[in-house]
Amino acid sequence: MVAAAATLASCTIGDTSRLEPAAHTSDASLVEKTTEKASPRPPKVNVANGETGVAPLDPITVTAAAGLSSVTMTNEAGKEVEGEFGDDKSEWSVTEPLGYGRTYTVEARDKEGQKVVSSFTTLTPDATVNSYIGPLDGATVGVAQAVTIRFDSPVQDTKAMEEHIDVETSNDTEGAFFWLDPYEVRWRPKDYWEPGTEVSVKVDIYGEKLGKGLYGGGDNETNFTIGDKVEAAVDNADKMLRVYSGDELVKEFPISLGTDGQYDTPNGVYVVGDEHEKLTMDSRSFGLALDAGGYVTPVDYATQLSYSGIYLHSAPWALGAMGSYNQSHGCINASYDNAQWFQNFVKRGDPVVVKNTAGGTLTPYDGLGYWNLDWEQRSGGSEDPLYE
Repeated sequence: MVAAAATLASCTIGDTSRLEPAAHTSDASLVEKTTEKASPRPPKVNVANGETGVAPLDPITVTAAAGLSSVTMTNEAGKEVEGEFGDDKSEWSVTEPLGYGRTYTVEARDKEGQKVVSSFTTLTPDATVNSYIGPLDGATVGVAQAVTIRFDSPVQDTKAMEEHIDVETSNDTEGAFFWLDPYEVRWRPKDYWEPGTEVSVKVDIYGEKLGKGLYGGGDNETNFTIGDKVEAAVDNADKMLRVYSGDELVKEFPISLGTDGQYDTPNGVYVVGDEHEKLTMDSRSFGLALDAGGYVTPVDYATQLSYSGIYLHSAPWALGAMGSYNQSHGCINASYDNAQWFQNFVKRGDPVVVKNTAGGTLTPYDGLGYWNLDWEQRSGGSEDPLYE
């Protein structure tokens, strides 16, 4: 609609004698008026001047009909924010995430010399959360290793968090999330990994709203490789431990497990965790006081098998029991040489299967017991967390 150039008309019948003749306008004046050029609007920032509570990931753009000649955006400390121009220089966009609780000032000038200065402030979250991912970047791990992610603040909206975690594998391995508690989530394959699988994990949460005032504090990622299949089998029936590489038996040796009827070692699948050449075993760490039969004992070649304190370690005091009877507080006792060999041969993520004890089954709540949850029973991630 061109309102300025339109002539108003009426269908009303009336006395035409009162109509005034139109004023005479010269051709020269018409030419002058139609060739007048309106000044383009000055540069415009898509966030209002003085606006507060802007999300750090919101797009920030500056546009100018005449084209932009310069744009500078700085925070209150004077640090310049990265950005880029479009192909025709009519638009400029921020290319990096902004900080929380920062005040930014945009100064832009177009090719006509018009200038705009505008400021805004980003939101300050009630709380932020950061992630810690395992395995470490570049690691080679065993076929039973799960992706482990721990958060430094409790996650209430687990579904929102899962949407920002990406697990990619080189062979489309099927897997799923399950939450041990509001601080810790696992991503486990349905079956043991195929050796040689490459895995990439990204937790992209910075600037994201994760429910109930919680925002992501930073992104994180890791890349790791699945190594050769190595598996250990512990059978209480003959009190022997057997180590397999692929399907080949590599070594077997006698062991002693938790004292029968008192400290029975649980059955089930364990996963190799931390490895210590020397470690002090302290029963008080799982609630057994020294005056109630507890102990503080230094041991050699302790290989972690559970978060609850079960290790395979050297126990020279138990050589006579190995292969014959159980006498430990739940750990797998081995000779010095066998404990050393075991630690040097296995790697983080290798499975260790214990069977034929009276100790029930290692709980999947244990940080290294996650294979004791059947796939059909496993949590549906945020839909059905393990914890209440």
